[in-house]
Amino acid sequence: MNRDLSWLEFNRRVLGEAQNERLPILERAKFFSIVSTNLDEFMSVRAAGIRNLWKSGVTEKDFSGYAPGELFKAIVQKTEELVADLYAALSPFTIELASGGFEFTSYDSLTAIQKDKIDAFFCSHMLPELKPIMVEEKAPFPLIKSKRLYFAVVLTGEHAGFPEEETLALLEVPTKWGRYLELSPGEERKRQFIMVEELLKRHIPLIFKEAQVAGTSLFRIIRDANLLLEERKAEDLLHEMERKLPRRQRGSPVRLDMEKDVHPYAYNRLRKQMDISDNAALIDGPLDLSYWMKFAITAADGERLWYPEYKPIYPQAFKQRSFFSVLCEQDVALFHPYESFDAFNDFIEQAAIDPAVTAVKMTLYRVSKHSRITRALIRAAQNGKHVTVVVELKARFDEERNIAWAKALEKAGCEVIYGWIGLKIHAKMTLVERRETGGPKRYVHMSTGNYNGQTAKLYTDIGLFTAEAGIAAEVSALFDEISGFVPHRKSNYLAVSPTDLRAKLYSLIDNEISSAAAGKPAKIIAKMNSLSDRDIIDKLYEASNAGVKIDLIVRGICCLCPGVSGQSANIAVRSIVDRFLEHSRIFYFESGGNPRVWLSSADWMTRNLTHRIEIMFPILDPGIRRTVIRLLHLQLKDNLKAHELQAHGEYRKAEPAVPYIRSQYKFLPILYRTKNAAFHYSFKTWSGTITVPKRIKASDYR
Repeated sequence: MNRDLSWLEFNRRVLGEAQNERLPILERAKFFSIVSTNLDEFMSVRAAGIRNLWKSGVTEKDFSGYAPGELFKAIVQKTEELVADLYAALSPFTIELASGGFEFTSYDSLTAIQKDKIDAFFCSHMLPELKPIMVEEKAPFPLIKSKRLYFAVVLTGEHAGFPEEETLALLEVPTKWGRYLELSPGEERKRQFIMVEELLKRHIPLIFKEAQVAGTSLFRIIRDANLLLEERKAEDLLHEMERKLPRRQRGSPVRLDMEKDVHPYAYNRLRKQMDISDNAALIDGPLDLSYWMKFAITAADGERLWYPEYKPIYPQAFKQRSFFSVLCEQDVALFHPYESFDAFNDFIEQAAIDPAVTAVKMTLYRVSKHSRITRALIRAAQNGKHVTVVVELKARFDEERNIAWAKALEKAGCEVIYGWIGLKIHAKMTLVERRETGGPKRYVHMSTGNYNGQTAKLYTDIGLFTAEAGIAAEVSALFDEISGFVPHRKSNYLAVSPTDLRAKLYSLIDNEISSAAAGKPAKIIAKMNSLSDRDIIDKLYEASNAGVKIDLIVRGICCLCPGVSGQSANIAVRSIVDRFLEHSRIFYFESGGNPRVWLSSADWMTRNLTHRIEIMFPILDPGIRRTVIRLLHLQLKDNLKAHELQAHGEYRKAEPAVPYIRSQYKFLPILYRTKNAAFHYSFKTWSGTITVPKRIKASDYR
């Protein structure tokens, strides 16, 4: 199946959460925002790239059978269907929201007192900020910023210096006040809001006093956000990125959204000017629904409107003792967002001030705006420790923030590495080196997700702390290879892309194929965000035909077709969309009844396996492995938030059954029971009871 059409199907599942009347209403508002934001990013990156291939004359088909032109047209059609369903769902949602006490109202519905107040606010605060731009017929067309809202104002009026025919003026909607304003209570004492563009539209005649306003139409464009970096020529990647970032606002238009009642002159002029007739949409509702996220967060509290507040638990292992003393005795896994990311922040801060710590090394892909981690790294450098930070400047849409942090780290004395030419560094790993009585010792943290305290509250990820000498030595060697721009050498514990991660996955799948042929238990469970690499898919088909049972938990893109006789009859695929974004990458291999479990920063996509530096690392601790296996089985039993992929590409909601299982809600109590040493859990799989052996050696993972 095609990866881009599969991605659009994922957003249809997200929309299903916005439509779910059983969810608290402000939680549903978030999903409207997520769909809108996802579509914008998809258009500016994936759709833009496909359109460029089509316009440049490329006709070669991808492995799903689509040529660029055919695929772009299919994307536009599927997007229009999704957008139509999005706005069809929005209308009853806003009615329901109003019945709950939150009403978005029109200007005409305001009371006289409300109108007086909002008019005064407009004249005193907003009007001075507005700067209309006249568009002359033969002059260059003004720059329209990507994803920003504008009014296309059609003017007539000979007395004002305009010809009899229509003239176009543009007015950018300011972002200073957000998308909506809260009004003083009306007669019904509801909380009332008015959209900023609604207020502006009513007062546009005040801006063009000497002309006749024939029509006002809200619109926006989405531009190509891909940056073509000349990496092989650029001596300084930081300078090259700073030079190219402003060009994102000048990328070629990919999509044009306009109000449904757009004036014909504005409609024709904009489509012609943007050269975008193949992807111009008339929207019956507010343009750009991303504002619902802020509204949901700031509107109100209360369990009736929100999920009950959830506070992540601080890991018991680190409550009474230092990180280093604990990790000398045991590995510790953090399961986010159930467990607090503060534990990792504290680990870095402890390393920054510990006199025995000599070095800290870390990769940063996406970090939060107010990051405790980066401040701790700066403090570590100021305390005389050798600090190496690999900052990925090419993390899309986080480039500016990463540049700012890179400069701050470099100024503090950290060694900052900006990545490799042609490769993104997507691995998430941290290394702390410490002087101890027995000699130098290394402590490592590796994760399936970013070192970002904000997303750690919203995404499900797993981070692993370990002081295992073999793993720590290989992480140290990998940092040396990255800083020295030396290709990775094969290791015993880690699998690293682009060097040997793909080969390791093939080897693990081949081992299951051999087990099936020998009549031994053979099973694969793989959880990831996306599955789109053709060769990996073909390898899974081969395993299926050999009798290996394969369960895939793929949140988003899945190009594999499950349940096809003679191809994938032994493969099942499900996607879970719930309160938290499923983000962890977990790979389970039965290994003849002696299970192996790996965590990874990589999805099974070509970009992860070929064009990025990624890591896959084993779970050696039997207790942690048992917990992770339980998590996988719990998600395979989810019958409330799971969707099952059919052979023809449609996702069907899993049939609810007693007992009802919502895996995200069931996992937390299981997590804290299994962390109790007195608790032993045994459960059934298709091949019998899993017995988890003692701590696994490197030789067992080869």
